[in-house]
Amino acid sequence: MNNDFKQIPYGICDFKQVRKENKYLVDKSMYFERMERAGNFLFLVRPRRFGKSLFLNMLEAYYDINEKDNFQELFKGMYAAEHPTEYHNKYQVMHLDFSCVGSDIDNLSSNFNNYLTGLCESFIRKYAYLYPKGCEDEVLRGKTGIDMLNRLNNVARDSGCSLYLIVDEYDNFTNNVLNVKGQQAYHDLTHGTGFYRDVFKLFKPMFDRIIMLGVAPITLDDLTSGYNIALNMTIDSRFNQMLGFSEDEVRQMIRYYKDAGAIKPEVTEDGIIADIKPWYDNYCFAKDSFGREPSMFNSDMVCYYMSTLVDTGKKPDELIDPNTMTDYGKLKRLIRIDKTEGKRTEIIHNIVEEGFIKARVVSHFPAERMMEFGNFVSLLYYYGMLTIGGVIGERLKLIIPNNNVRLQYYQYLLDEYSSIHSVDISGLDDYFDQAALDGNWQPLLSFICKAYHDTTAVRQLIEGERNLQGFMNAYLTLTNYYLVAPEMEFSHGYCDFFLLPNYTVYPMVAHSYILELKYLKTDATEAETAQQWTEAVAQIKTYAADRKLQTMLHGTQLHLIVVQIKGYDVVKMEEIR
Repeated sequence: MNNDFKQIPYGICDFKQVRKENKYLVDKSMYFERMERAGNFLFLVRPRRFGKSLFLNMLEAYYDINEKDNFQELFKGMYAAEHPTEYHNKYQVMHLDFSCVGSDIDNLSSNFNNYLTGLCESFIRKYAYLYPKGCEDEVLRGKTGIDMLNRLNNVARDSGCSLYLIVDEYDNFTNNVLNVKGQQAYHDLTHGTGFYRDVFKLFKPMFDRIIMLGVAPITLDDLTSGYNIALNMTIDSRFNQMLGFSEDEVRQMIRYYKDAGAIKPEVTEDGIIADIKPWYDNYCFAKDSFGREPSMFNSDMVCYYMSTLVDTGKKPDELIDPNTMTDYGKLKRLIRIDKTEGKRTEIIHNIVEEGFIKARVVSHFPAERMMEFGNFVSLLYYYGMLTIGGVIGERLKLIIPNNNVRLQYYQYLLDEYSSIHSVDISGLDDYFDQAALDGNWQPLLSFICKAYHDTTAVRQLIEGERNLQGFMNAYLTLTNYYLVAPEMEFSHGYCDFFLLPNYTVYPMVAHSYILELKYLKTDATEAETAQQWTEAVAQIKTYAADRKLQTMLHGTQLHLIVVQIKGYDVVKMEEIR
């Protein structure tokens, strides 16, 4: 295999390193001029792992006066080199990354002060040649980080210097405080004389341009109302595609490595897209962009997949980057902040059971109001747990973006079910083996139905067809043999579940399944039970007759299974032939 090709910068956020080492880069520099036109004070929220840090690092190199002589080398072949703005390399840039403050919540104040002090020291030394003699010493005499920032502001203004502030992960440690310590500790940090609020007061008058990025709009709303004249780019259609990859950008990457001989000939461009699209794609961040612009892939996930494919010659065994497990932990803590999770849990159930929720996305809100319906749903949207999937009147149809996120919801439900009634899942792998390899599906479905019975019998949490489907879905996703597709359309109808064989990873899977679940209330009559069964049999046979279904089986034997449950007891469970 030819090794003369650019490496994929998976996990690298240093723009100069990417360019120096000639790594593959998706050009996003065309957004610099849009940002300049939009305003001097900008704010953007995007989910984790969407390329925020690399983008900001590139932005720093573009505006840093110290990189003026390196501009053409750094941006050669990129949009910015051919269309430079008048402000490129005109600023002294201070780049703060608050994820570096640390996770020691009990010592945040001193850790933050140490971090800010170090940044101010390195800043004034980096740009000392632009200041009159003595300015560097004046700044370094500051006794605290805030004191040094004030002194730096004074000498910069006296010297007529232009300053650009970049803040990455502006809400990193404040979100940790909120998630771990609760709302009171968070309030003390961001209100009144809280040290973080104090430093925020200095930013607006000190810097000529500011860009702040984070994962939620809560902290900014709480820190200062004076910052509200900044443009919130988060839901602005002009910046919908600024972070993440469009399908065209992903296909360009695939073609590059195909042309370079880094991907085996039998691995096709369309095959890769078919692999990753259900797992990484489908994000839309602006109402006006829905249906008009392509949906966006999670860029970090694409790089994870492609780097594995290029380096090993085969795609990852696990399509989900293991690093995303930290996202699930944050979701769980978010729901249980201050142990008042009741309404939030209900919202999670509704999203999983319906597949969507109708709401307005709120642009900003304080932490003490985050439990309100619209604010909490908006927070799920900002965290990447929901995305725009349609417009319904004045509201948005917010959907689960992809299988990666869907699995996090199901994991939450499984944990919740387990807290009600502990279910031993140690034998599930054997049951999945029997269903996938041998076509013996009864042990698997019997196990899940018994778990449903036991959990529901303990507490009437799960009653109704939608809740039954959510329970079944959560358990079915515990295997990698199948891509579980709920509500798949066949013959102008929607089956409850299609277990699509994950044949590229597990070619040994020999059996696929359509499952039709039917729920009856406990007072249903025998006649109603019999009629429902007859209708279910007719439905599932209609689904099986769909022509496109045959193209999805990949040589596996299809089984049609109907499960009928009354209350929380199985009435009938049979394979339809």
